Amino acid sequence: MGLFDNIQEAVDFIRHTVEFQPKTGIILGTGLGNLVEEVDTRASIPYSSIPHFACSTVESHRGELVLGHLESHPVVIMSGRLHYYEGWTMQQVTFPVRVLGALGIERLIITNASGGINPHLRSGDIVVVRDHINLLPENPLRGPNDERLGPRFPDMSQPYHPGLRRMALQIARECGIRAFEGIYSALQGPNLETPAEYAMLRRLGADCTGMSSVPEVLVARHQRIPVLMLSLVTNVAFPPDVIRETTVEEVIALAQEAQPRLTLLLRKILCSLEEAKPSS
Repeated sequence: MGLFDNIQEAVDFIRHTVEFQPKTGIILGTGLGNLVEEVDTRASIPYSSIPHFACSTVESHRGELVLGHLESHPVVIMSGRLHYYEGWTMQQVTFPVRVLGALGIERLIITNASGGINPHLRSGDIVVVRDHINLLPENPLRGPNDERLGPRFPDMSQPYHPGLRRMALQIARECGIRAFEGIYSALQGPNLETPAEYAMLRRLGADCTGMSSVPEVLVARHQRIPVLMLSLVTNVAFPPDVIRETTVEEVIALAQEAQPRLTLLLRKILCSLEEAKPSS
C-alpha cells in the first residue's frame, strides 16, 4: 500500500471509532499535554491502535489522539508528537498530520517548547512564529509526490498564516501574556545545542530553537492547511554567558509552569474562531 492508501486506512479507522468532524487540529509539545484534560472528549485513541501510526517514546508525550470540543469548538488533538530523533523516518513523524488533513481540519495549531536565543526573551514567553529556519537533515516531502496530497514544489512564502498570527498576538495582549513574533529554528537533536551553535542560530536570525514542528509545517502546507505555531520558551540560551546546564526534567517543569498561559491563549483563540463562524 502507498501513502495515500495508508492515510485512508487510518482515517477509516478513526471514523469507525467515532463520528466526529474536527475543525482545528492541535499538536501538543513537550510538557504541554494537560490541555486534553479540559476537552469535552468524544474519543481518545492511542496511537498504537491507529493503522500506520508510530508511537511516541518521549517523556510527557502521551501518544493519544483526542477528539472533542474545547470552548465549543470541534478539535482533534495530538497529545504527544513524534520526533525525528526518536528514530522515526520523516514520513512516520508527519503521517499523523496527513491523517488530520484527510479528516478535514481547516487549520493546524502547533505548540512546542524551545530555547530562547533572542536576548529579549525570557523563560515562559510565547513566540508566535512567523517564519522558520530548517536545519534538519531530512525532508518529509522527499521522494515520489502524490498530487492527490499536494504539489511537487509547495510554496513556502507564507508558512504561517498571517491572520492567525495577528489573532494570537492580539489575544495575548488582551490577556496580559508576554508574546512576540519571531523565527523558529529546527535542529535534529536529541542533544541540546552548544554555545557556539546557539550563537550561530542567532546570527542566522533565529529567535528560538527546538527539535520538532518544522516537518509538520511542511506537510501541512503541502496539503494547503493554514498553520499557527506557538513556541513556549523554557530556557534562555543567549547570550552565551547566561547558558546553564539544562535537563529534560527542567524543560518539562518549566513548560508545565507556563502551561496555564498557553492554555488560556489557545482557549481564547478557539473562542474567537467559534465566534467568527458564519451564522446558519
